[in-house]
Amino acid sequence: ERQGIEVASSRDLGVQLQITPAQVRKDFTCFGKFGEQGHGYNVGYLLTELRCILGLDRDWPMVLVGVGRLGRAILSYGRFAPNRFKVVSIFDKDPAQIGKRVLSLTIQDVAELESVVRNQNVKIGIVSVPPSEAQITIDAMVKCGIKAILNYAPIPAQIPPNVKIRD
Repeated sequence: ERQGIEVASSRDLGVQLQITPAQVRKDFTCFGKFGEQGHGYNVGYLLTELRCILGLDRDWPMVLVGVGRLGRAILSYGRFAPNRFKVVSIFDKDPAQIGKRVLSLTIQDVAELESVVRNQNVKIGIVSVPPSEAQITIDAMVKCGIKAILNYAPIPAQIPPNVKIRD
């Protein structure tokens, strides 16, 4: 699309993805019909459909727990927003930090995590706390309904099978 191409063949896509045209067609059939044999794929339509399949057609609110140096660096990371991932609330347990503003967010007491997560229907949490606090934080996130966690703490976290985690 950025190249101004309106229709792409499975061969064109395969070259871009470094896979065979047959694999492109096979992968697409897992999700539906996106093109016509001999005519290729309408790039705009294909992008719209893939964004929907990947969940990139809607906003994904996230919470971050641990607003130290690492947490602030994560907040400054610019690659979440283009993919519609947005940190909507930040938390810490340090009384000296609670109430301070970081970017456009106010640091809240981690004791408020559950009510905020439930009220804002948040399903993604980011953990940037010290290792000694990580499992406690992850357990609190799971308890209040978080289904996906980005864990920046250097621990092997214990989670239930219905929660996804990326270290």
